[in-house]
Amino acid sequence: MMKKNLLMWDETLFRDPDVFEIDYVPEQFNHRDAQIRDLAFQVRPGLRGGRPLNTICRGLPGTGKTTSVKKILAEVEKATQKLVPIHINCQIDNTRFAIFSRIYQRITGHMSPASGTSFKRILDAIARNMQQEEQVLLVALDDANYLLYEDEINRVLYPLLRSHETYPDLRIGVIAIVSDMTISLQSKVDARVASVFRPTEIYFPPYSEEEIRGILEERILQGLYPNVLRSGMLDLVVEQTMKSGDLRVGIDLIKRATLNAEKEARRSVEREDICKAYEISRYLHLAFSLRALKTEEKQLLRQIAEISAQADQEMNAGEIYRLTKEQTNISYTKYYEMIRKFDAMRILNLNYRQGKGRTQLISLRYDPERVLDHL
Repeated sequence: MMKKNLLMWDETLFRDPDVFEIDYVPEQFNHRDAQIRDLAFQVRPGLRGGRPLNTICRGLPGTGKTTSVKKILAEVEKATQKLVPIHINCQIDNTRFAIFSRIYQRITGHMSPASGTSFKRILDAIARNMQQEEQVLLVALDDANYLLYEDEINRVLYPLLRSHETYPDLRIGVIAIVSDMTISLQSKVDARVASVFRPTEIYFPPYSEEEIRGILEERILQGLYPNVLRSGMLDLVVEQTMKSGDLRVGIDLIKRATLNAEKEARRSVEREDICKAYEISRYLHLAFSLRALKTEEKQLLRQIAEISAQADQEMNAGEIYRLTKEQTNISYTKYYEMIRKFDAMRILNLNYRQGKGRTQLISLRYDPERVLDHL
């Protein structure tokens, strides 16, 4: 006889698995009331046909920036058709062409233009449509720090913020979401952009342990059946989430631990399910970051990880260039741009050592084997 507490093959522990997806926007969204109020204030002029005020939402990963912005964009969507909101993930769309193609699609309702189309034609079509419909545009650039390489940030912001000079009555506001606390976006834009950008900064502090517990409890209530994850097990999840400093790790951890329990045909999550899941969830940031890299960047990172697996200390950046040059065939300037990008994405650390001149040292933030696995 099969024991009664084992799951039947078609049973599940999830009441609603969507609750544990990374892009899920919860109905009940706590601990960010002040930030959402500030965002609403910034957007309000757009609801009256004016230009929304420019904003930077700044805070570590997993502090509710994207969810807060998506909440506001959804409110705008419900309230009016005159203010058109669009959310752009700059990890995926990180060139001027890709971003304006998304805007073109949102404004015109047609497929984005072929990659040979001139930028001016795309901008003309967007402007014409907006003028005809008397619309205002609100562009949210999520993970805008990905636009800092090859000066893409100025190439994107300039036409967004100064297009009214060419197309009268065009009104566009920008929300930039930045997860890298070492970067000041204002100091990275050139004078022509800075004079019209002038953003208000809204800071998203890390969640406290109590807040993390509350948010995870809310998700468990919505997403799992009663008693699947008991309070003693939640303590462990909260502890691991605090260790990683990213709420998304906790949400992913609950999902994976529950899947582990299901696989073992158990009716509740045990300690071993959580420990096993943490081995994957703790690398969530790494997995996200690597997904956004271009082919040549992945190639270089693979080489660095292979060299790092052999070395047991920080590596000299110049030395690494010499070792990777044959395989990757990239210029010295391009190499340093990529290294700085990896540093900004928190995949590796770039440090300087004073000696005869300044030596740049590289160390991976993750176990090289893990980086190679994810690549």
